[in-house]
Amino acid sequence: MPELPEVETTRRGISPYLIGQRVNRVIVRERRLRWPIPEDLDIRLSGQRIEAVERRAKYLLIKAESGSLISHLGMSGSLRLVESGSPAAKHEHVDIELESGLALRYTDPRRFGALLWSSAPLQHELLSKLGPEPLGGLFDGERLYSMSRGRSMAIKPFIMDNAVVVGVGNIYATEALFAAGIDPRREAGSVSRARYLKLGEEIKRILAHAIERGGTTLRDFVGGDGQPGYFQQELFVYGRGGEFCKVCGSTLREVKLGQRASVYCGRCQR
Repeated sequence: MPELPEVETTRRGISPYLIGQRVNRVIVRERRLRWPIPEDLDIRLSGQRIEAVERRAKYLLIKAESGSLISHLGMSGSLRLVESGSPAAKHEHVDIELESGLALRYTDPRRFGALLWSSAPLQHELLSKLGPEPLGGLFDGERLYSMSRGRSMAIKPFIMDNAVVVGVGNIYATEALFAAGIDPRREAGSVSRARYLKLGEEIKRILAHAIERGGTTLRDFVGGDGQPGYFQQELFVYGRGGEFCKVCGSTLREVKLGQRASVYCGRCQR
């Protein structure tokens, strides 16, 4: 599933080609995504000038004059730019054709993503209760420490909770906990303030670095310009169960936490 760095990479890739452009028309070939694409999307968006392309958590907000298109890439979705009128393959469900002659094409083999319309996107039910952005000023290790008090759940699903902080998905939670030296199975409420301060710093550092490296290419993800991310080459633990730890050389262990595979080093993480 594309995570925050992949979504931010997509935003940066498509923004220069969208902002200031007027939409000529919207072609919808398949409406059956996680939530059906609105029947009147073409009417609402056609003729509108795109004013901004923003991100909230893993959602992209394509802001037009009278409202915003809310896009989520689901498990296998991507947004990329093609020439208007280019033949569409099987899973290429939507084209937003621009006056420039380009089209923003939404592709989603598993159809678990979303394209919704809202006049007030930040008040939409999908976004209104989200926690702070991990790279913003409202998030730090102090917040993690404060919200973790009395919590018995494992620390990994705790930092993946969107009410605590948005966008820290499986890949980056796994990597941040390794960098902070924290066992992902530890009870959230048992971790000290000092260790949470370290974890907050590592979450910010790893996410920022992953964005600069173009995200993590896993299965289906490509950025808005069609180029893959390269952070996967630098992963220390995610997806490496049974392999050697790059720091101490011991064998990495794999367990299930919150229905997700979690890889960690029993020597480096306590």
